[in-house]
Amino acid sequence: MTISEVGKKYDLTPDTLRYYERIGLLRNISRNKNGIRNYNEENCQTIEFIKCMRAAGVEIGALIEYMNLLERGKSTVKARKKLLEEQRKKLLKRQKSMNETIERLNYKIEYYDEIVSGKRKDFTEDG
Repeated sequence: MTISEVGKKYDLTPDTLRYYERIGLLRNISRNKNGIRNYNEENCQTIEFIKCMRAAGVEIGALIEYMNLLERGKSTVKARKKLLEEQRKKLLKRQKSMNETIERLNYKIEYYDEIVSGKRKDFTEDG
């Protein structure tokens, strides 16, 4: 697949894909005789992984470290597992914080619903 095809498939700009390649997140992208990138299935799987991790908030540095370990082979399995566990821990902490925020929003929405419906008469603006 060409860079534009991959970009459309994964909703990424060609600049983003080139950046991921430049910083070492995408590796082994073959090129045709004219120098045009040709993404294979393995490259696309890597893009899916990167996109998933980035959408969750995993930092670029952690992904680069993971890819470096991955490239070094089986001897790095424990280190890769540890890195992923650390990222999961960070995500769970963020998830907890987000859940608390959602609960606060739910409370505020319910509060305003009661005002709008007339169930609550003691309106005070509390932020």
